[in-house]
Amino acid sequence: MIMQLDKIPFPGETLIGNKFSTAAGGKGANQAVAAARLGGDVSFIGCIGNDQLGENSLKVLKTNNIDIKYVSKSKTNPSGVAFIFVDKEGQNCIGVASGANFDLSIDHIENAKDLLSDSKVILTQLETPMDVIEYVAKLSKNFNSTFILNPAPYQILSDDLIKNIDIITPNRTETRQMTGIDVTDSKTAEHASNILHDKGIETVIITIGKKGAFFSSSNGQILMVDPYKVKAIDTTAAGDVFNGAIAYAISQDRGLRASIQFANASAALSVTKLGAIPSAPKNNEVEHFIKIN
Repeated sequence: MIMQLDKIPFPGETLIGNKFSTAAGGKGANQAVAAARLGGDVSFIGCIGNDQLGENSLKVLKTNNIDIKYVSKSKTNPSGVAFIFVDKEGQNCIGVASGANFDLSIDHIENAKDLLSDSKVILTQLETPMDVIEYVAKLSKNFNSTFILNPAPYQILSDDLIKNIDIITPNRTETRQMTGIDVTDSKTAEHASNILHDKGIETVIITIGKKGAFFSSSNGQILMVDPYKVKAIDTTAAGDVFNGAIAYAISQDRGLRASIQFANASAALSVTKLGAIPSAPKNNEVEHFIKIN
């Protein structure tokens, strides 16, 4: 549920907003739709409420050709909801009521083992229970899938989870929370990445907003990929689109620089539109955008 205002209100402040809109969202769904619109063969594992919001979400997933066989309905909680304020610069603040998202269980993952075993890339985030994420990460090692964790919203990561992460994709805030390093440039990004490598994570991709994305591997390879300049209308889900695009690009065996460039372009296009899922671009849009820039 999105409200546009001139500025984000302070605590205790009431402001008159501008446009209000609703759209399907949630980090996992945003990432799934982003990957699917780019051409990925995507299946979604999640939990919704037995309510109209949940039904609307299913319709959006199906419309985007996403396999929803493993989406469950909670018997006790409503669908997760996010309230989003967006200022005139396109920056946002968000509050999430998780609802049925946290009813996802290890049993649901067990039921989806065949799906996971055939998956080239498994992408998850932290809007679902940590024990479920840890279990999926562990399974991914047995299946030789690439396990990507987008550590948002930030939570402390256990050693059991960290050792099974192939690629981690924090933004500046999440990187600071994990490492204590305020990433402002490639030098500080490299410092933060080395801390994460020391914890056992092989590949680190840090998104630095308008400064682009920084890549580092535990074998010493580093790379800074410049962003694309656009006029931002709403930055909501830009990180989710980036993650969906990275997952898609990796599944297509694109080179590292090309994959991050493709994800940067996808995220840049997403901020030129309002909303989360509605802003995810299609493959031809991204390829054209890269070509003209």
